[in-house]
Amino acid sequence: MAAPLRLTLMGATGRMGRALIEGILDAPDLELAGALTRSDDPLLGVDAGSFVGRAVLGVEFGVDIAAAVAACDVVVDFSRPAATLAVVEACRARNRAIVVGTTGFDSAQAERLAAAARSIALCQAANFSIGVNVCLGLLALATPALGPTYDVEIVEAHHRHKVDAPSGTALAMGRAVAAAAGTTLEAAAVYGRQGNTGERPAGKIGFAAVRGGDVVGDHTVMFLGDGERVEISHRASSRTTFAGGALRAARWLARQPAGRYDMRDVLGLK
Repeated sequence: MAAPLRLTLMGATGRMGRALIEGILDAPDLELAGALTRSDDPLLGVDAGSFVGRAVLGVEFGVDIAAAVAACDVVVDFSRPAATLAVVEACRARNRAIVVGTTGFDSAQAERLAAAARSIALCQAANFSIGVNVCLGLLALATPALGPTYDVEIVEAHHRHKVDAPSGTALAMGRAVAAAAGTTLEAAAVYGRQGNTGERPAGKIGFAAVRGGDVVGDHTVMFLGDGERVEISHRASSRTTFAGGALRAARWLARQPAGRYDMRDVLGLK
């Protein structure tokens, strides 16, 4: 029997971290090798197994990035952009693959990720749900079929603790629509409206973000035409779907050469 794939988690004490730890413990082919968190986290030093109500693992939440990366085969990161970039540099130093689920990168940070992918295997996705990635494929089909007379609006809702808006998934959906329409999100996006905005310009992609409660993640892309409306929606009821997709990506990425990949590569949708 092959040795388990050793994984280190960054952002291990967060909501996704908890789901990932549980997913790893339930998978006989995976092993939790490291669990990283921020230096001011009150859970620092707590055993990861105890954190999820399981047996003690001997893997404590820590801040030693170099040691945790050295101990694993693949890093899975759901944290903040600055923390992700620090882990990516450690992965480059140790030639480790990394799955990046962090969102909210600015253009300079995104360029650093792209540069890192020239020397290590890096899989980045705004959303690791299989259903969301199928929706992205449907958007690529629907946009040219419906044509430019249909106005596009994207509405997303998340829990009150989410810090970035629009969500990374909403932006990915916007990019899928823009690419299928022959433009870019930078040229087409409208982020919120207030006051006397005038009539809606043609060809724009509108975004609206809702924050509140414990909503895991709802996304709807509306194609609004004269006399009809087409909606492509995805609603997540549990983070286990994201964790399962991220772990599937880690298994796949461990066998890949250096390069930049996304969830469509993992699922064979390209």
